[in-house]
Amino acid sequence: MGATEHVVDERGNESEGARKMDDGKKEEGLRDLEKGEVGKNDVEDDDDDDDEDVENVAHGHGGHGHHDEHEGFNVSRFHRLNPTNPLRIVMNSNTRVAKPPPPKKSQRSHTPTRSIPIPTPAPIQTPQPPPPPPPQQQQQPVTLNSRRYTNRISLFIFALHQLLAIALVCFLVFKGIQGLVQESGSVKRKEKRVLMYFLPQVEAATFMSIILAFIWQGAIRKWPTFMVHFILWFTFVMSLAAGILLICFQKPPTDGVGVCFIAFAIGNGLYGCWISHRIKFCCKVLSLSLQPMSKFSDLNRPTYYMLAAGFLWISLWTLAVVGALNFYFPPLVIIALVLSLAWTTEVMRNVVNITVSRVIALYYLRGMQSSTQFCFLRALTRNLGSACLGSLFVPTIEALRIVARGLNLLEGEDEFMFCCARCCLGVMQSIFRNGNSWAYVQIAAYGRGFVMASQDTWSLFEKEDMVPIVDADITSSICFLTGVCSGSMCVIVVAAWTQSVHKSFTATLSLLTFFIGYLLTRIAMAVPHACVSCYYVCYAENPENRLFDKTIKDRQALLKTGREVVVPTPRGLRRYTTRS
Repeated sequence: MGATEHVVDERGNESEGARKMDDGKKEEGLRDLEKGEVGKNDVEDDDDDDDEDVENVAHGHGGHGHHDEHEGFNVSRFHRLNPTNPLRIVMNSNTRVAKPPPPKKSQRSHTPTRSIPIPTPAPIQTPQPPPPPPPQQQQQPVTLNSRRYTNRISLFIFALHQLLAIALVCFLVFKGIQGLVQESGSVKRKEKRVLMYFLPQVEAATFMSIILAFIWQGAIRKWPTFMVHFILWFTFVMSLAAGILLICFQKPPTDGVGVCFIAFAIGNGLYGCWISHRIKFCCKVLSLSLQPMSKFSDLNRPTYYMLAAGFLWISLWTLAVVGALNFYFPPLVIIALVLSLAWTTEVMRNVVNITVSRVIALYYLRGMQSSTQFCFLRALTRNLGSACLGSLFVPTIEALRIVARGLNLLEGEDEFMFCCARCCLGVMQSIFRNGNSWAYVQIAAYGRGFVMASQDTWSLFEKEDMVPIVDADITSSICFLTGVCSGSMCVIVVAAWTQSVHKSFTATLSLLTFFIGYLLTRIAMAVPHACVSCYYVCYAENPENRLFDKTIKDRQALLKTGREVVVPTPRGLRRYTTRS
């Protein structure tokens, strides 16, 4: 027993000494923990001890009796955690951790074990997409059903012009009737002579022009390839015949008009020889562009309406010319009437152009078979302003196009002449970008203004490398020559008729009937012209459309390889551009 008790005492002493040493280590560990210090040897322990310590701390291991004993021990063991352990990461921070006060003996058994929370990793923030731009900075979507009125200023000016023209025509008709009833014998005889030998020829020429207009349009739709060659050279023959006939009357007025017709015929012949290499491609494009017309049986109805309105307006206009002889300054009044008639008929032509362009463009762009009547009403209302503005610009553009082609062929060293040529070509470059006849397609399809549509259309041509192709297109020239041919035929008939009844009216009636024949024929020729324009513009907008074949792509390939040569509308003078 004594041996046994000694052992127990020794063990007790040993355990008491061990407890004192452990208590010293605990206090030292707690002081290190308060200072945020970590021992060097603690870092070298393995991960097994880390797991055991985490479990002990998380679950409050040790119960009530051993709480004080294990609390300091568990805290000191935090220094031995693995560096990747979340608890070690928290304890490695330099923040000072306050030492909790020791619990009282009466409350020690009831104090719950406090566990140190394990920090969770911060959530990964995904980058948010940038906020959308404000509505005013977003582009407006392209719509095919725009309700906006285009070019309202031009529309207002044309409406005001029409009101003044109608008032003037009505007033002059009244003056004509007044002269026939109340005026003296000389005025009455003059007006009667004009009515007898002037009015019948004008009415006959108007009726003849309408018939010729439908003949030309129907023939081009049926035989496009043949009619391109026929119009090109038949116009030369008719204008030359009209000039020779007028010269044969051997009067100064008729001789002057006849020389003008002969000069035009010579220029027409030279032009036909110059564009001979472009005729084949023009015929192919014309044939392809006229194919959609078979799907719209009423596509010619707007042409009927416009020609009927033109016939009635020209009849009243002729009576107004008769009444102008009984008013102040007859020449100035007649010139004003001629300019008004030209603008009015040109607007009629562009109304037909916009109507047909919308029908054909919607077919190419969306595959739709839209109502021709609805498109016609839209052209008469919402797009009428663009038609009015284009009616002022397009004839000027076509005239400048002819002048520019002629300037491109000039040779010489006259500085003054070439300075004028450079000025004209600079103006023309701006005009072609801001106003061209191709704009009517986008006016009709998207309801854009004339200038904006011209700029967008020309940008499409430049993007698709189609500028040389559209520059070399002769469709507008063919339509122009068709009007000249009809006018020349009217001159031949009216000049022969007038020469036999009243010779003094021959030159005047020749010019007037040529003008009427040209204007009315151009109204009907707006249909094929609009079809060709839609073919080019819609192809430039979507070259991969299944409704188009490889005609334009093959043409572009020929131009790039140099196997096909075109003479584009000059944008700058060759003499000066090559030297710079």
